[in-house]
Amino acid sequence: MATTPRYSLRERKFARTRLSLAEIVTHHLENAPLDSLSVKALCERAQISEATFFNYFPRKDDLVAYLDKLWSLELNWYGRQAAIQQQGLAVIEALFRYTAIQVQKKPGLMGEIIAYEARDRDRTPRPAITPAERALAFADLPGIVELEDDSLEVVLRAALQQAIDRGELPANTLLPAAMVGLVSIFYGVPLAIMHGNQANIGPMYRQQLEILWSGLRAAAGN
Repeated sequence: MATTPRYSLRERKFARTRLSLAEIVTHHLENAPLDSLSVKALCERAQISEATFFNYFPRKDDLVAYLDKLWSLELNWYGRQAAIQQQGLAVIEALFRYTAIQVQKKPGLMGEIIAYEARDRDRTPRPAITPAERALAFADLPGIVELEDDSLEVVLRAALQQAIDRGELPANTLLPAAMVGLVSIFYGVPLAIMHGNQANIGPMYRQQLEILWSGLRAAAGN
């Protein structure tokens, strides 16, 4: 946490409050849906007023969007780290392995994020994460403060293109079709296993990715 002193007291207070609210919601989601947590109860746990809460998040749902953004940022960092040592399909598979571990730890959060994504048809912009928030939330991830704010889709698309360039996938692979397949697997597998054995998510991810790669190669050949 050596980077924290360079931020002003106001920046650090803002970061700590938002991250505290996010942590309270994350813990709540492991036992109950977000709808069962009122803003009043959330503020009591965080020891802030309701007026203060709305200074940080205009709506309660914005907290899920914020958690989604934090999670995407962490995945982005992990994907870039994987890309340092691996290339193409190996980067995608590493990202899915990491996701499986995270979903097993916090299945309730993943379920709420999936539900939010399904409701958010207008693709509401996610709350920005300040450098101070990044430094406090991910003190053990070097370089994440300066990391470009790319979405998961950008990271996956880059790895897919690299896989095509390396010959792991056919040159005439349709990227949009491949992306639909990847995103469907990413969200669909946890949703299908949400109330089952979470340990099956990793093996199911591997199986579905192999089916996708085989299908893309077969489709390109035809």
